[in-house]
Amino acid sequence: MNIPFVKAHGAQNDFLLTWAADVDGLDQETLAAIAIKICHRNTGVGADGWQLLDTRQNPPLLRLFNSDGSEVEMSGNGTRCAAAMLVDAGLAQNNIQIQTGGGLKDLRLIHRDGAHFDFEMNMGLPRVEEENATMAGFPATILNVGNPQCALIVETIPANWKEIGAELESHPRFPNRSNISFVRKVDNHTIEARYFERGAGATMSSGTGSTGAAATAVLRGLVTSPVTVLTEAGPLEIRWEDSIYLSGPAELIAKGEYYFSPLSSTPI
Repeated sequence: MNIPFVKAHGAQNDFLLTWAADVDGLDQETLAAIAIKICHRNTGVGADGWQLLDTRQNPPLLRLFNSDGSEVEMSGNGTRCAAAMLVDAGLAQNNIQIQTGGGLKDLRLIHRDGAHFDFEMNMGLPRVEEENATMAGFPATILNVGNPQCALIVETIPANWKEIGAELESHPRFPNRSNISFVRKVDNHTIEARYFERGAGATMSSGTGSTGAAATAVLRGLVTSPVTVLTEAGPLEIRWEDSIYLSGPAELIAKGEYYFSPLSSTPI
């Protein structure tokens, strides 16, 4: 079976996108198997996640499968990539609405230069579960910004942050797993962050992770809005007014077909 795809990235958080109509009739198990194989960095196309965009629904519906095959609510960076795909296909213009598992998202196209787009996205307001927690010995805030987040406040980014993130992702406190971020204050309007995302591992950036990190820093009085979030892939911009707004890039970089065979061995 051939799976058409567009490859895109939002601040080096990369995704493969397929029109949902191109995989009609496939069950959840098959979709999960495709996600694992198509996202594999060596034997597949390679990505942090695979997204299905259904334009037969109004607004379009976006589903996200992580590289481990798990379906999750949404990705901030991934939703910007989907918006870029819609605009590029002539199916949207300056204001875009996309349904996600984390709710309806409104995006505004700020600028386009060929295959490069900049969007501002309304992330909504965070749902704080526990503002003053302690995880792995660090002060932490547990919240939801369309997906579950656990933001750890650190004075310096730990050298073993990936190992800590992998351990906390499946901590008993999080029965459905959680995205883990490490947040360091730089100044009153700037934080540095690292991300370990459930089902994908360490990523260069994260839209929802940046939203959770910035919200945590504001709630704890470390910074005030607007907030620049320094990721390994560059800055993302957050402002918290009536809602939280995330600004960042999305770039379409390739398209093609993936040759999926259910009989081939699953990559390790």
